[in-house]
Amino acid sequence: MAPLDPERERAILDATLALLSEMGYDRMSVDQIARRAKASKATIYRRWAGKPELVVDVICRRFDMDTPAADDTGSLRGDLASVFGGLCGSVERKHGLIMGLSSTLVSHQELARTLREHMPAKDLGGVAALLERARERGDLPGPVDPGRLFGVAEALVWHRMIFLGPLFDDSFVADSVDTVLLPLVHAWSQ
Repeated sequence: MAPLDPERERAILDATLALLSEMGYDRMSVDQIARRAKASKATIYRRWAGKPELVVDVICRRFDMDTPAADDTGSLRGDLASVFGGLCGSVERKHGLIMGLSSTLVSHQELARTLREHMPAKDLGGVAALLERARERGDLPGPVDPGRLFGVAEALVWHRMIFLGPLFDDSFVADSVDTVLLPLVHAWSQ
């Protein structure tokens, strides 16, 4: 990868992200990215081998889906609602991009494979911290795998987004925590 002026790189990444959200991967071209970023195609190809590598770079750098920090509310239920509500908000802000990428990753296996190889691991520190606080308070008798819990939380959010639409209101958060996440955490900590 050839080094690139940070401002030029940011303009190219921003243009790619905007075009992905607006028109999706298939309809977006390197020509359009270059025009939007006011850069030459040669500049783009000096830094990235092609559209798949550029998109993967954008996703890995700009598509922050790590767990939001959970507030210490004093209760396991409150902490779960805080982190789950933060996840819902993050996904809701990126709805267009997520929906565009979902179908793309299914139809473009090479892009999906490249993304998996380069995607940084999720930072589950917020979930791990809230679970540890719950154990220290005596809310949980044993440990719970934060990755397992976050996977279920993500599944709830994705299902809601894909099949019902991105209405992540307080009712959805409360129902998800009370009927799914809290009972699972208690069952898994036994």
